Amino acid sequence: MIKLLTILVTATIYHAVPEQTDNTPFITASNSIINADNPQGHRWIAVSRDLEKLGYTFGVKVCVDGAGDLDGIWTVQDRMNKRFKNRIDFLVNKELKGGKWNKVKLSIENWTVTTAL
Repeated sequence: MIKLLTILVTATIYHAVPEQTDNTPFITASNSIINADNPQGHRWIAVSRDLEKLGYTFGVKVCVDGAGDLDGIWTVQDRMNKRFKNRIDFLVNKELKGGKWNKVKLSIENWTVTTAL
């Protein structure tokens, strides 16, 4: 059975800088390399670890709705610190400052559910 899994999350932004990541700010948790000149061009997000067990894992394309100009298709390529729950972080260019959206819809299309008959 194919469904559309939609959840509500809090969305914020982050920059590829050591203060917001770790000492390798241009390498994501999935070992993808971030373009230092245009990080936002990748359209990558980080997800809180609790979302991984729902299928929001590295490489999964998701649809974001409710974050204004950041709405659209993004790919999970990074993982947030374990202190965060039910949250995503948009990787953006340094020029974009601040941003927090509540009740953002996050969807995985063609999410497969196996049910017993």
